[in-house]
Amino acid sequence: MNSDTTSEQSHSMATMATMATTAGYGEAAAALVEQYESVTFEEVHREVLQLFPSRPASVLDIGAGSGRDAAALAARGHRVVAVEPTAELRALGRRIHADQDIEWVDDALPELTVVRGQERRFDLILLTAVWMHLDAGQRSAAMAALAGLLATDGQVILSLRHGPVPEGRRMFPVSAHETIDLSRACGLDVVHCSERDDPHGRRAVTWTYLALRPTPQS
Repeated sequence: MNSDTTSEQSHSMATMATMATTAGYGEAAAALVEQYESVTFEEVHREVLQLFPSRPASVLDIGAGSGRDAAALAARGHRVVAVEPTAELRALGRRIHADQDIEWVDDALPELTVVRGQERRFDLILLTAVWMHLDAGQRSAAMAALAGLLATDGQVILSLRHGPVPEGRRMFPVSAHETIDLSRACGLDVVHCSERDDPHGRRAVTWTYLALRPTPQS
């Protein structure tokens, strides 16, 4: 088997994984954008607002959806790259938040092939309602990818969804314990862990928020 064939097979497998992870989002994009935009950045991230950079920083928003968070961060002076694998959501996000300087990228976890190929590092990597879409193997690979994209003094902020899976969606149970173990294996320490109710008022859904930073070198 030659290298071109291997590369094509790897790309095909990555594409299939992305399609499975984002199943149901393209068809429901308009309704999802309305839902995402119905709550503010400040409300969604109230548990970790104090952790966001106070000075202009490089930000990678993975699974950016409608661009709500990317736009809020850009408005604060940050340089924001918004990764969103669903074409319909990217298009709507670009239109809704056209007034903000956001770099939209078609890419996806766990590989983040495009972003990693650019050899960039970020002060903040944000994952809002993303982690539960990855299976166990993908979560392990994704954590390693995140660690490799993080600046020396940067941080990862991510939310973990707990609750019933909506019909037609691909989600897996995720826990703070497993996520913390994965982060430590990749050289990241936990600097924040909190729980909260659902910002959309769904009684059966709760969230865990984690902040991770590179382990200090002795």
